Amino acid sequence: MSAPLSLGIDIGGTFTDLVIHDPRDGRAIIWKESTTPDDPTRGALEGMRRVLEKAGAMPGQIGRVVHATTLFTNALIERKGARTGLLTTAGFADVLEIARERKYELYDLFIEMPKPIVPRPWRREAKERLAPDGTVEIALDVEAALAEVDMLVEQGVESLAICLLHSYANPVHERAIGAAIAERYQNLSISLSSDIAPEIREYLRTSTTVANAYIRPLAEIYLERLEQALAASGIPGGLFLMLSNGGLTHVSEAKRAPVQLLESGPAAGALAGAWFGRNAGLERVLAFDMGGTTAKLALVDDGEPLVAYGFEAAREKRFLRGSGLPMQIATVELIEIGAGGGSIAYRSDLGTLSVGPESSGAQPGPACYGRGGSDATVTDADLTLGYLNADFFLGGAMKIDKAATDRAFGALASSLQVEPGRAAFGIHDVVNENMAGAARVAIAERGRVPSEYALLATGGAGPVHAWHVARKLGVKRVVCPPGAGAGSTIGMLMAPARVDRVASHSAPLASADLANLEEMFAGLEEESLDVLRLTGADVGQRTTRRLADMRYIGQGSEITVTMPSPLTEAGVRAAFEAAYKALFARVPPGAAIQFVAVRLSVSAPMPGTGGRLTLTRHAASGAEKGMRPVFFPDEGRILQTRVWNRYALSPGTRIEGPAVFEEDESTFIVGPDATARLLDDGSILAEAK
Repeated sequence: MSAPLSLGIDIGGTFTDLVIHDPRDGRAIIWKESTTPDDPTRGALEGMRRVLEKAGAMPGQIGRVVHATTLFTNALIERKGARTGLLTTAGFADVLEIARERKYELYDLFIEMPKPIVPRPWRREAKERLAPDGTVEIALDVEAALAEVDMLVEQGVESLAICLLHSYANPVHERAIGAAIAERYQNLSISLSSDIAPEIREYLRTSTTVANAYIRPLAEIYLERLEQALAASGIPGGLFLMLSNGGLTHVSEAKRAPVQLLESGPAAGALAGAWFGRNAGLERVLAFDMGGTTAKLALVDDGEPLVAYGFEAAREKRFLRGSGLPMQIATVELIEIGAGGGSIAYRSDLGTLSVGPESSGAQPGPACYGRGGSDATVTDADLTLGYLNADFFLGGAMKIDKAATDRAFGALASSLQVEPGRAAFGIHDVVNENMAGAARVAIAERGRVPSEYALLATGGAGPVHAWHVARKLGVKRVVCPPGAGAGSTIGMLMAPARVDRVASHSAPLASADLANLEEMFAGLEEESLDVLRLTGADVGQRTTRRLADMRYIGQGSEITVTMPSPLTEAGVRAAFEAAYKALFARVPPGAAIQFVAVRLSVSAPMPGTGGRLTLTRHAASGAEKGMRPVFFPDEGRILQTRVWNRYALSPGTRIEGPAVFEEDESTFIVGPDATARLLDDGSILAEAK
């Protein structure tokens, strides 16, 4: 292969992580570049230049580029998308404001609900009506609908979401008006709900389609510029995007439905947790990813992260369900459980210590970055407690201003009327307790027990906090994989191509036409394969999962069930009842079951995905780096702790805690009650005694 190398680029809120990987021998080179919020591409291209230089590689050797970004999520949060209009069925213009008609905090008299992306004057109505089964009740008046769109365009609307009632059952009206609008306004971006989210529930479907329309012009411009910049840099390989479902897609699909990319970075972290967990021989893993802005958790069962078919974006209250914009897309089931390294600590109105959700971001960053930040952050606390080495931050590539950290803690400690060291420990412990508490609830809600899992830490801050979070959860095994600080980027490079498709199908199981369902699955698979082939994935080695959303008749929600092949009434019933019982412990006797939707997930390995990861090894003689004072909360005191260079350790090496393992991108902290062992794949497994 003339261009054998793969390049991963993950643009986060604080750092842009870049990894060059050679699938032939597993060799990987990692670089972390500060994110440039004003123009994320600038930081990515500078980081690309640096990582190529570090690897001693030329741009012409890069056979593919895999990318994840928070840009589109941030556009939703900050309301910096395109001027977007909505065309919907007459009488349904206020769906976005009516929403679910319930408050996420029942007794909050001053509650702020998510503001609709589309303002009321830009929501227009079309004369048409479909019945729930898709039959036409009122024919579409195309000319009247075009007149409504004319007014939107005159008012400066750049992108249009079309979401007509019951179009999930029959897309005929949406496709007709979409074609007419596209012919009249060739520069107007158009998103059809029957293409983006063909599912029941009007508000969820409209919210998802509007979000896609809102970020689509931004995605098209950004991805085109990135493609051009990569080509101008001399990179011959194609650009692939990480999806929220844990798979990759090609640029044209990402431009069509960028809403699928909203959780791309965190999904890659979960994928890395699953991949490293399999390499370490662990089938049940809590993939814990803590970066500069947030900390997230994903459950990995049988070597695969759990996948959900909906999540919330741009929440008013980060940890409160119902306070965000619902998105009906396939996504790795991610649980936001806490703050990140850049999260700011402050004295609350009650006089107590609070941490986050406000973050110092990439600019100015934590006080220790020396870029003008004056607030104490989680990273500053970790530096003060001895977890981080000021002389070896990012492998010594970044100069740390310890004096700025001391000033920040002086101000915070004074406001709290405590010693600076106590304030630093307070930040660390508050963050750990918040994460453990949120994780404990999330794990219990899924019917799992934390002690049955190993905690696998990625992200720049994940390995620093993982041991203490695990102790609070009752988890006895903690894994720090090689290159943990760039874990999400490594996960992207190992990801398969993946397509998820859905079709609504409402029918009781007892009277369902199973032959028709087989035809629906076949149609979804053919549609998925058309997308997969454009990625260059090996479709001959594909994995296909046939699923269905099902419930008991009369219930308001459903569960997703893996379907047997071939479909039989008895087999489907058994699959549904087993899945229902696993969640709720029992099934109601004699209740009738119904289908709500059918789903298909198809994944296939990408060329250039290797089965190994090998980082540059150092001489064994340099394994011990010395001693430094480190605070351990279980002991309640500072302990002189041996510091190790993880690159110089050999597989099989056993080290008694306490210990600090340093690598360029992160630092792994192990408590005094642990034994750490280097596994064959380069991961460090720490187990409580």
